[in-house]
Amino acid sequence: MNWIEAMGHFGALLTSVTFIPQVYKVWKTKSVKDLSLAMMLIVVLSTIVWLTYAFALMLWPVILANSIVFILSLMLIYFKFAFSGKEGQ
Repeated sequence: MNWIEAMGHFGALLTSVTFIPQVYKVWKTKSVKDLSLAMMLIVVLSTIVWLTYAFALMLWPVILANSIVFILSLMLIYFKFAFSGKEGQ
């Protein structure tokens, strides 16, 4: 693996973990008041576009990173609906 591939894998790793703290915090606190549904929907749409591009070119770091972000984003959207009625209880 050359340094360019290593940078791609490292970037994919960093991208993959960006949503983990938010998912954990929402899951732990059950608070979604400040979570923007519009932003999460944009993230889901962008990951679909990135995945389409990455699968067309078989770019595995991009596929891996965006697959993880896609799943984490869907979790946040689920939490937004599941926990929004429980705010203030």
